[in-house]
Amino acid sequence: MKNRILLAAALTFTMVGFAQKNEIKDAEKALKSGDAAAAQTAIEAASGTIASADEKTQAQYYFTKGKIYSDLAKKGNNDAFEKSATSFKKVIELEEKSGKKKYSDETSQYMNALTADLVNSAVTDNGNQKFKEAAEKLYMSYTLSPKDTSYLYYAAGSAVNGGHYEMALDYYNKLQDVGYDGSGTVYKATNDASGEVEEMDKVQRDLMVKSGSYSNPIDEKTPSKKAEIVKNTALIYTQLGQDEKALEAYQAARKNDPEDVNLILNEANLYFNQGNKDKFKELMAQAIALAPDNPDLHYNVGVINMEQENYVDARASYKKAIEIDPNYTNAYLNLSTTYVNEGNGLIDQMNSLGNSRADIAKYEELKKTKDSLFKQGADVLEAALKTSPDNENVMTQLKNIYGAMGDNENFMKMKKLLGE
Repeated sequence: MKNRILLAAALTFTMVGFAQKNEIKDAEKALKSGDAAAAQTAIEAASGTIASADEKTQAQYYFTKGKIYSDLAKKGNNDAFEKSATSFKKVIELEEKSGKKKYSDETSQYMNALTADLVNSAVTDNGNQKFKEAAEKLYMSYTLSPKDTSYLYYAAGSAVNGGHYEMALDYYNKLQDVGYDGSGTVYKATNDASGEVEEMDKVQRDLMVKSGSYSNPIDEKTPSKKAEIVKNTALIYTQLGQDEKALEAYQAARKNDPEDVNLILNEANLYFNQGNKDKFKELMAQAIALAPDNPDLHYNVGVINMEQENYVDARASYKKAIEIDPNYTNAYLNLSTTYVNEGNGLIDQMNSLGNSRADIAKYEELKKTKDSLFKQGADVLEAALKTSPDNENVMTQLKNIYGAMGDNENFMKMKKLLGE
């Protein structure tokens, strides 16, 4: 009796195996005839029992399933991409485990084609502002071809563009884990017929130059993207309200690249947004030491010093910015404002004085200082008008200063220039 039960079980197993193979064959026939829907139905009929099949049958099943869903993806079924990719990866996994690689070579070719389809579909999604879908497809491309880490980089970019920050953060962290650099070489040459400079791969470029139809070959180095990735990671942490993690990201990056001014500036801006102006100034001073001829750095330090009413230091920074860039209008405006603000600060003292001889003398002294400060503010803007004679902001501020000074002649002159 026991033997009969075992025999019945063996026969049942054999019947299941035949059914699986027939379903796979039906799926293959339908796919060859162009009926992807029928092929899908047939292959899914085998899915319930495929786990009990031998590895050879499983490899055939997943190979066929990968092809079917790849075809469906080509025909516009976006959900089919993932099923195709998962199936093809399963084929490679099974045959690496068994050592029998009947389908592996063909599977690799299909995976390459599927990767190209995914990338093209992601490009379309990005163009249609379907950023999450684009990011998912680009990430899937990366999982199919892990050596092509640029797919992961572009997946992160799509996620950022769509505001999917946690997804982007996951991708950026993966990029850092694999040590993605992103630097490389772009190969260009001039098309002699059109005169246009064109970009192509090195082999094609060299062949075109040898053919005589292209000239002036250029090997153009592209910079590392590590700093950009860290910056974006930190910005996402900031967006998610995780400022401490953002600071850790900047500080870790600066240890690897201590002379990257952009990293210092981004860390400084984070402290600024937190209200830590002293730390901001400290980091800006470091940035200035590395890039002393950058007028924006001096200007930004001036802004913070002015906010803190450190007018002497603010003026020094604004003057340095103007020295580097004589057309830096905002530096002129703010430099002028330091004098006006300091002058306005004396008015409260003047108004608090009494009518004694000593108070009157003090009043006149303060008024003289205030008028001198206003005059210096006006002189700065008169200098600014020489470089930007049509700047209405400069003229408006000058008009207000002359009005406060009681200089009616120059006040009316500015009103006329402003067309008032």
